[in-house]
Amino acid sequence: MTRRTSKPLRIGKVTVGGDAPIVVQSMTKTDTRDIPATVNQIKELEICGCEIVRVAVPDRQAAESLVTIRQNVSLPIIADIHFDYHLALAALKAGVDGLRLNPGNMGDREQIARVIAAAKERDVPIRIGVNAGSLPASFQPKAPLAERMANMALEQIRLMEDLGFHLIKVSLKAFDVPTTIQAYQMIADKIPYALHLGVTEAGLPRTGAIRSAIGIGILLYQGIGDTIRVSLSAHPCEEVFVAYEILKSLGLRQRGPTLVSCPSCGRAEVDIITLAEAVSKRLKKISKPIKVAVMGCVVNGPGEAEDADVGIACGKGKGAIFRKGKVVGTVSEDKLLEALMAEVNSLDKR
Repeated sequence: MTRRTSKPLRIGKVTVGGDAPIVVQSMTKTDTRDIPATVNQIKELEICGCEIVRVAVPDRQAAESLVTIRQNVSLPIIADIHFDYHLALAALKAGVDGLRLNPGNMGDREQIARVIAAAKERDVPIRIGVNAGSLPASFQPKAPLAERMANMALEQIRLMEDLGFHLIKVSLKAFDVPTTIQAYQMIADKIPYALHLGVTEAGLPRTGAIRSAIGIGILLYQGIGDTIRVSLSAHPCEEVFVAYEILKSLGLRQRGPTLVSCPSCGRAEVDIITLAEAVSKRLKKISKPIKVAVMGCVVNGPGEAEDADVGIACGKGKGAIFRKGKVVGTVSEDKLLEALMAEVNSLDKR
């Protein structure tokens, strides 16, 4: 795949766009006014691999809390602003690394101009975050939704450019996957700016991960996208995990283990599902990008296990342990988990 060329920009210490790796982002789900809870969640996100974090700024108290939050975390912080431009100015004063503005609910040009001037003074990038659900009803009501989204972003971009501001990132999110894809495709070759991908309000982890993987994955495969956020009704670390799985599946980023496991069937003579679930749980503590295979029978088992850094190919009540393509031992079913993890842990320490 050939990646779309975009203008790089810096959000804190992180480069977005250009030839930088696609960046994984999430959003805190705490009350920003609760400073300890928000700081703790940002630190959790950093540990699980999040690279940029967005925080909600619903009122003045939340904006003022950003001063202390910013002082106690190392991840770049983006302030999520809706309706009130004063909150954007307060967030900039608090030292945030980026802003997200929704043109659907902040349309006063003079107010936006004041925010842009303050951001320009501080070299703080702004994401134009268009959401399908918050487009003004009066904006091009007869046009298809994807076209309305793209045109709303283009209108905001022109305003920023007219004011001499070019530290711009753009997102065009909808719950409907085809609409989301179409909107990004419409704008990708019209602007030079970085694109932040996401399917908004994707849902609970099982369905939301699927919806996000299809929408984000198709765009990434087309070379579109510089940063992603998976929006799930779950702890934000789950969003980060799914985001990296999407990137890993396309060969775009590697972080942590990749588990290859067979679905099991009537040929399996070992409880592969239980074993794979146990391995997956243990792998969450591993940081190195290694490939681990848990296979249940002789059809594909040996081949997949040989291809992995560490693998099991199971037979009747036992399994062969592979390491870098070579069998290093055969153990009984009750010892498979510990034997496999011993090999994994030895690789992780190297």
